Formats: sequence, C-alpha cells, structure tokens
Amino acid sequence: MAAPAAALPAFASLLPSSSSPPRGRILFHCPFPPRRSSLRPVKLLPAISAVEKAKGTAAEAEEVELEGMPPEFYDEDWQAHQRERTKEWHAYRKKEEAEEERITNEYREIGMRLKAYPQEDVCKARILVSSFIRAGEDIEEEIEKAAERGELTELVLMVIWNRLDVARRDIIIVESAENAFKRQDERDAIRSLDLLYRRVEMEILRSEATPAMRLLNDLLNLHDGSDDDKWLKKCKKHMLEVFPREDPFTMVFPAGFNMEKHQGQIKLPPQDDDVLLRVDFIREVDELLKEVKVEQENNKIPTSNDPEAVATKLKYQEKMQTVRQVESLLELAGSLKW
Repeated sequence: MAAPAAALPAFASLLPSSSSPPRGRILFHCPFPPRRSSLRPVKLLPAISAVEKAKGTAAEAEEVELEGMPPEFYDEDWQAHQRERTKEWHAYRKKEEAEEERITNEYREIGMRLKAYPQEDVCKARILVSSFIRAGEDIEEEIEKAAERGELTELVLMVIWNRLDVARRDIIIVESAENAFKRQDERDAIRSLDLLYRRVEMEILRSEATPAMRLLNDLLNLHDGSDDDKWLKKCKKHMLEVFPREDPFTMVFPAGFNMEKHQGQIKLPPQDDDVLLRVDFIREVDELLKEVKVEQENNKIPTSNDPEAVATKLKYQEKMQTVRQVESLLELAGSLKW
C-alpha cells in the first residue's frame, strides 16, 4: 500500500498548479489588485514658447539687478537729468579732444617750418640764438658782432619766432596750473624773446636799409625820452657831420681852391656809396611819412577797454609819437644851414 502523501502547508493551495519555477528566478505576485477609483485624470500644461521663457528670465534678472538701487533710480525726472548730463559730458569730451588735436597740429606746424632750410644752417642759427639768450647784459655787443660777420639772416629770425611761438602756446597750458612762479617765468621768457626778435629784425633791416633810413634810425635812437630841444640839437650836429657841405662855392669848386688867384687842385669827388645828400634824405623820409599816414588812415582804432584793445591803443600812440619825431627831423633837415 502506498504511503500517504505529505501534508502541504496551507498556503500551498494558493500557488498555481503548474510546475515550480526554475531555480534562480523569483516571481513576485501582487495579491491586491489596484483600485480603479483611486486614479485621477492628468491635466496637460499649456506649451511655453522660447521667447516667453527668455522674457521671463530677463525680467527675473532685471529684478535681481535692481535690488539695492537708490530710490532716485526709479524717478523718471532723475533719469532724464542723468541722460542730459551724459550728453553734456560727451560733448565736453569731444571738445577737449578737438582742442588737443588742434594744439598738436600747431606744434607740428611749428616743427615743420624749418624743414625747408638745410639742417646745417638750422643748427648754426639755433646755436647763435642760444648764445644771444645766454649773453645777458652783453647781448647788444653779441648782436652787433653777429651783424658784422653777416650771420643775422632770415633763418635766425625764424628760429627766434619758433621759440616765441612755442612759449606763447606753453603759457596757455601753464595758465591752468597752480604754480604762480612758473607762470611768471613763462611771461618773462615771452617778453625776452619778443625783444630779441625785434632787436635782431631791426639790425637786419638796418643792414639792408638805404643810407637815409640808417641815418633816420640813428637820429631816432639819440632821443632819450626827456627833452626834445636837446635831442634836436644833437640831431642837427649829427646831420652837419653826415651831410656834405652845400654852400654855392663848395658845390662848384672843391675845398682848398683859391678863389682870388683861381688856383688850386681839383680832384674828382670820392666814389663812396655811403655819401648821403641832404636832398636824398628829405625825399626818402617824406615818402616814408606818406606811406605811414596812408596806413594809419586805413587802420581803425578800437574803442573798447579789453586787454587787446588797450595794447593796440598803446602801440598806436607809440607809433604816432615816432611819426611826430620824424616830422620834426624832416623839418630840421629842410632848414639846415652850415
């Protein structure tokens, strides 16, 4: 008789009747099926475009950046005022840049003035001008020696003018500085260079002038600015020494000729270019006065009291004083007697 089958545990009846699963594989089984009543319908979100995402991101970034800003930042009037100040600043910056460019071009133009001359002559002229500046009280002797050697030329005047031009532009920059001593030094340098330019120019004109103009210059320099009568006496004495004698006998017969015996040595007059006749002096000085008077009639005298107008008035008064002195010399030469 067969042995009775072993009793199975109570949960064995729940297993499927098929053969047992293979080894190494575990089968999970959910004993409780899900409830259908617990499921809810899913609501789909509307699609968001990339532009809207970008706008949202920018707005969030702007809100983050505006945190901590002062209250004036949100005021429209304040922002409009700031925009106006920005425009004014840009305009001021452009003006400053244009001014710097203008000054740079002026300095470049000054430096290019001497390019047309030989560099060797330019170096000699600069050395000569430097010697004038270092001469101090002996500057008159240095200028006269240079004139005798024939070293005073237009190039020397150009070198002095360049130095003067640079000094005038430098003082405009120095005016904004707080150093008063430096400003005074620049003014002294301008004044000294201006006087040096006039003195060298006068010496050049004197060397190139006619004997009548040279004599006129010497006569004007005899005036010490105090007494006109003494000055006219000195001028008369100097004229008698310069002009040849013009009495009727000496004009026909030379000096040393015996009028009673009609004997004497007759020599030809010296062929000297520096001999100046009184008639030639009167003629040239009269022509010069006419030209100056015509020029003065065309020029208008300023009536305002600004610095430039005052300087122009002073120059005009000085020129008219010189004209009156020349007229006195012309009258003296016309009435001169031996």
